[in-house]
Amino acid sequence: MGDNKEKTMPKYIKFLFGGSAGMAGTLFVQPLDLLKNRMQLAATQKERATSFQVLKKIIANEGIFALYTGLSAGLLRQATYTTTRLGVYSWLFETFSEEGKPPSFIVKAGLGMMAGVCGAFVGTPAEVSLIRMTADGRLPAAERRNYKNVFDALFRITKEEGVLTLWRGAIPTMGRAMVVNAAQLATYSQAKQILMNTGFFHDGIFLHFCSSMISGLVTTAASMPVDIAKTRIQNMKTINGKPEYSGAIDVLVKIVKNEGPFALWKGFTPYYFRLGPHTVLTFIFLEQMNAAYNKIVLGKKGSGGQL
Repeated sequence: MGDNKEKTMPKYIKFLFGGSAGMAGTLFVQPLDLLKNRMQLAATQKERATSFQVLKKIIANEGIFALYTGLSAGLLRQATYTTTRLGVYSWLFETFSEEGKPPSFIVKAGLGMMAGVCGAFVGTPAEVSLIRMTADGRLPAAERRNYKNVFDALFRITKEEGVLTLWRGAIPTMGRAMVVNAAQLATYSQAKQILMNTGFFHDGIFLHFCSSMISGLVTTAASMPVDIAKTRIQNMKTINGKPEYSGAIDVLVKIVKNEGPFALWKGFTPYYFRLGPHTVLTFIFLEQMNAAYNKIVLGKKGSGGQL
C-alpha cells in the first residue's frame, strides 16, 4: 500500500500542473482572447467587423501592446479556473478508472461538466475582471474603467459595486464551463484514444496536438452562444438602477432579435484560434509536466497523464 502511494502523483501536484499549463498557454493566446471579447461586445452595425479589421483598429488606436491588455486577469483566471477544473478532472478520472481501464465517453463528459462547474465558480471574479479590462479600449475615454491590473479591478469592483458583483454572470459562466469541459475534456480523451487505436499515432506531442485541435473545434461550436451571453452580462453597466440584461436568456433573445441568429457565433474565428491553440498548448504543457514528474520523481517512463 505504502509503495503504491509513493508511486502516485499527489493531487496537489495535479492542481499545480493544471494551473501552470493553463497560464503558460495564456501567454501565447491573450491577444486572441481580447479580440474575441471585443467582437462579442459589438452590438451595433457600426461596430461589426472582421477579425482582421478589429485587430488592425486596436493596433492603430491603442498600440500593439494593447493586445495584451488584461493579461494579469487572464493569468489569474487560469490560476484559479484551470487549476481547479483540471485538478478536479484528473482526480475524478483516476477515481472512476477501474484497473487502468478509462471511464466511458458518457462518464468522461459528466466528469468534465462537474470539473468545469467547480472551476468556473472559483474563476468567475477573474473572468469578470478580464472581460472588463479587455473591453475598456472600445469605449470613449470618459466611460472607461481604467483598471490598472486584475487586483485593482477586484478591489474597485468590490468597493464600487459590492463583492457579489465579482460573481456577476456566474450562472452562465458555470453553464459555459459545463459545455466547454464536457466537450473539451471528453473529446480530447476520446480523440486521443481513437487516434491511438488507429495504429498511426504514438503517445507524444503530435498526438496531443491532433487531439487538442479536434477537441477545440467541437468545443468552439458548442460553447459560443453561452460564451457571448456570459461576456455581455459581465461587461454590462447598470443605467438608472436597471441592468442592461436580466439574465443569459434575455441576452440570447435580444441578440437573435436585433442582430440575427448567426450573431450567437460572432467572433468564431478568434474564439477558435484562441481556444484551439490554448487547448493544444495547455494539454501539451500538462502532458510534458506529467511525463517529467513521472520520469524524474516516480521513475516511470511514458506520458503517464490521466488526460
